[in-house]
Amino acid sequence: SPGKRRAYRRVLSLCDCGDGPVIEERGRVLSVEEGAVWVETVRSSTCGNCAAKAGCGQALLARVGSGARRGFIRALTDRSWQIGDEVFIGIPEDAVVRGALWVYLTPLLGLFAAALLAQALGAAEPMVILAAVSGLIAGFAVVRWHGQRAQRDPQLMPQVLRSAGQAMPLVQEGRLNG
Repeated sequence: SPGKRRAYRRVLSLCDCGDGPVIEERGRVLSVEEGAVWVETVRSSTCGNCAAKAGCGQALLARVGSGARRGFIRALTDRSWQIGDEVFIGIPEDAVVRGALWVYLTPLLGLFAAALLAQALGAAEPMVILAAVSGLIAGFAVVRWHGQRAQRDPQLMPQVLRSAGQAMPLVQEGRLNG
């Protein structure tokens, strides 16, 4: 919809995170360093918005208490932030999709390519299985190599998008941390 596109453009103009939609998360600044901040987020279940909440494992985990876990994320920024500031951090949606494709498809492609090659060369079944496992391991090695290379790409790192409002005091075990 046009309104949704305008909202994405507004977020992107603040972030320079790419050409598509951004996945956002609200958090609180815990630490400040040169060009980045460490942000604490609370990951919560989205079961309130899902039609399958009764038959889903995520809903069960949320009910027993592990649905809201704290996450600590390093986010790039060019602004000055204070500890306790509430911010929105974001990462381009296409970066998440591309990452998932790399992590899931590359090892599977290695497995199938090695197994099919071994079978085409007339190898016995145990050798085809060994080739498939070797292809899977090679696929994981390629994913690791790509991940280490991509780790230095600022377009793939979370970035602070904007302020979320007033600074919140840091509270730990009922005490204010100063």
